[in-house]
Amino acid sequence: MLLHGNFSIPFRSPLRPPISITLHHPRKLSFAAAAAAQQGFAISDQELESRGFIFRRTIEDLNLDQLNSVFVAVGFPKRDTDKIKVALEHTDSLLWVEYEKTKRPVAFARATGDGVFNAIIWDVVVDPTFQGIGLGKAVIERVVEELLQKGITNIALYSEPRVLGFYRPLGFVSDPEGIRGMVYSRKNKKK
Repeated sequence: MLLHGNFSIPFRSPLRPPISITLHHPRKLSFAAAAAAQQGFAISDQELESRGFIFRRTIEDLNLDQLNSVFVAVGFPKRDTDKIKVALEHTDSLLWVEYEKTKRPVAFARATGDGVFNAIIWDVVVDPTFQGIGLGKAVIERVVEELLQKGITNIALYSEPRVLGFYRPLGFVSDPEGIRGMVYSRKNKKK
């Protein structure tokens, strides 16, 4: 799934005054969420904070064992926390949501890339106990906004087929202009 296009949109965040950024890319517009960005986020930072959720953008105070528990709860394999730490140290953009009452992460997403043209969003998770209240959408909207503010317009993500419908209203499309992704797999290598 890729997002790309030529567009100029004002970004509105409840915590910052509007700024305008013009992004140029030689391909046809395929980021439908640009229009949604003009309206602001689906749920404001203040609304989430009033419900006890706090946005965090650094790994400081992030308990990796607790994050790993969220990964496992949504069906990801359990990961070595030392490796998670290395991955996060090499991440360009990350956002996690802490539930104030428990001081635990309940939503998470991160992006890696070249810092100029391309980014891939990884590890989008919401603790099953907190699904359905807008945290997934809030995390994706804010990560995408941060990438766009950096001028990165080619944004991809990997997703389980069962949740593709979640990403479409956020502007993600499958195979724009016939682009097909490929993944290296040792299983397919002939010995």
